[in-house]
Amino acid sequence: MTGRSGGAASGGGSDGAAPAGGAPIRVAVVDDQTLVRQGILSLLSLSDEVTVVGEAADGDEALELLEATEVEVLLLDLRMPRRDGIATLEALAARGSAVPVLVLTTFDDDELVLRALRAGAKGYLLKDVTLAQLVGAIGTLAGGGTLLQPGLTDRLFRAVAAREEQVRGIERPEPLTARELDVLRLAAAGYSNAEIGTALHLAAGTVKNHLSSVFAKLGVRDRTRAVLRALDLGLLEADR
Repeated sequence: MTGRSGGAASGGGSDGAAPAGGAPIRVAVVDDQTLVRQGILSLLSLSDEVTVVGEAADGDEALELLEATEVEVLLLDLRMPRRDGIATLEALAARGSAVPVLVLTTFDDDELVLRALRAGAKGYLLKDVTLAQLVGAIGTLAGGGTLLQPGLTDRLFRAVAAREEQVRGIERPEPLTARELDVLRLAAAGYSNAEIGTALHLAAGTVKNHLSSVFAKLGVRDRTRAVLRALDLGLLEADR
C-alpha cells in the first residue's frame, strides 16, 4: 500500500495527556503488518484526544506521508521491509524533521531501544500498552516531552553496564551534584517534572532548573539523550 491520509478518529474519552478542550493531536501510524496497524487505528479511534491523519506500511511511505500531511506525533514500528524504523528515524533527522517519533513495537530488544533513541526517537513503548498509556504517551511527546516505558529503563541500565568496557575512555563531563543525580534518576524512570518535585519535595521550577543544569553539563538537549549519555558514563547505577 501507499502512505495515505485518514479521517479523524473519534469516540469516547481516555486518560491521555492532551490538553482538555484543545484540538485532537494529529497522529500517523507506520507498521508493515496490516492487522496490527488496523488494530492500533481502531484502538486510537476510541479516544477523542487524538485523530489519525495517515498510515503507512514502511519507512518510505512514512516519509512520503510526512511531506504531504501535517503530523504532530508519528507512531513507528522498527522492523519493516524496505526502509525500517531505524533508517526512517535517521532519514527524518537528516531532513531536520521536528515531528516527535514514538516507537511502538513488539520487539523487547535492548539494543534496538538504544539504537532507536540514539537515532532520534522521543519515546519507546511495547505494543501491549493500554489505550490510556498510549494516548498519554502521545500527549507527552506532542507537548515536547520524552518517554520510556516503565521497566525498560532498568534493563537499559543493565544492557549498558554489560558493555562497560566500551565506554571507559569517554571524556567525563563536569560532575553532577547529588541533587542533579536524584532528578536525573527519576527522569530516567519516566517521572514528569511535577512527579519528581513531589518525590523530592521540590518546586516544579526547581526541578526544571536542575534538569537544565544536567543537560548543560552532559552536552545534550533533552531527557532521552541525557539518560543515554549518563548511561554511557556510568552515572546511573545498573541496580537502580
